[in-house]
Amino acid sequence: MSMEHTISDIDALVREEKRLTAVECHNEAWAEGLSAGIEADIIAEAALSTAFVEILRTNGEAAALALLDEMREKVIAGEFEPVRLRH
Repeated sequence: MSMEHTISDIDALVREEKRLTAVECHNEAWAEGLSAGIEADIIAEAALSTAFVEILRTNGEAAALALLDEMREKVIAGEFEPVRLRH
């Protein structure tokens, strides 16, 4: 295995760990908002707005629009639907 491949693997692991930590932080903030009496749709809209402001600031309009397209395709594909158990 080359050194470059090893660094790439480590970078992927670090990125995934950061992603998981971000999900955990968002879940905690979401729960805190709900317990404060804020409706889920208001929390969701605020989270999306904050995310897109940051993406636009750091990566520009093309990246924000690409993410919107990606999320739209995931919604259409049902990736965000609750998992239903079949018996």
